[in-house]
Amino acid sequence: MIITDKIRCGWCHSSDLYMKYHDEEWGVPVYDDTTLFEFLLLETFQAGLSWITILNKRENFYNAFDAFDYKKIAQYSDDKIQELLQDAGIIRNKLKVYSAVTNAQNFITIQEEFGSFSQYIWAFVNHTPVNNSPRNLKEVPATTPLSDAISKDLKKRGFKFVGSTVMYAFMQATGMINDHVENCWKRNS
Repeated sequence: MIITDKIRCGWCHSSDLYMKYHDEEWGVPVYDDTTLFEFLLLETFQAGLSWITILNKRENFYNAFDAFDYKKIAQYSDDKIQELLQDAGIIRNKLKVYSAVTNAQNFITIQEEFGSFSQYIWAFVNHTPVNNSPRNLKEVPATTPLSDAISKDLKKRGFKFVGSTVMYAFMQATGMINDHVENCWKRNS
């Protein structure tokens, strides 16, 4: 049950689902490769859309993309891709669906090079979450030099839909960056 009288970041008040995501996931450090891939896939599909749109379809994405099993996704056939493009439960953007396969393949390549995707991605913040101290939502940036650098490196490695804004949102979602505003109950929890 969501406690609605808590002070939260202003972006999450439009639905119980949004508040639950804020309270239980957003900004919590993630080190598990499967969960990191889930957020990478969801964030790439979110590009140009609202996050609540993706949250509302998250279970559909889970089912459509084999529980975010990047090893399976990396092997998707054209038939499977066509099936996904017909699935009204997800975002049926052809370029994004194809990028999910490409990104899964590149994700595995990074694992082979670094031992895990977690080792690779967390090295950008010296394996320690960056604690920003925004007083309000206006002080939370959409991009930073760090998200620019991660985006550039991922693109160099062949990833798609990983622009700086997407990567900043990914860092926030996976707890690499703590952008809870100063009066939010999750700020220091």
